[in-house]
Amino acid sequence: MDGREWRDFVDGLRESWRLLWWDRIDDKLKAEGIANKNYDLLFVDQGTVIVATRNYAPPSFKVILERHAEEKQPGWVVVPDPMRGGWGKFARDVINGQKRFTRHGRPVPSQPRKKRQQLKKNGKGWLHYRMK
Repeated sequence: MDGREWRDFVDGLRESWRLLWWDRIDDKLKAEGIANKNYDLLFVDQGTVIVATRNYAPPSFKVILERHAEEKQPGWVVVPDPMRGGWGKFARDVINGQKRFTRHGRPVPSQPRKKRQQLKKNGKGWLHYRMK
């Protein structure tokens, strides 16, 4: 599949995605949205719950696109979702967490470490009490 055919396929997939959300049946009693017909390209059957409350993950367009890309475009890469991780998360977690060194080696601390002060009352603190 060449670039033009793939782009047309993705545009058709987007149109099906838009129709799925536009034509859904909203069940106010159960607080969920249901697909009203089969969408074979989106892997959704009639009666499938597509939106609900509490701990429900609705179908993701990127996941559907990745499934089609595995079949039709073997070398094509989909940019990962930021929630799962991607280049930005890799940069924040790995690259920004590394210590930076100069050509001359480790950086020298600019100020000497402060000495700890001598403890008051042999480390017992400021408590004053008398034992009888």
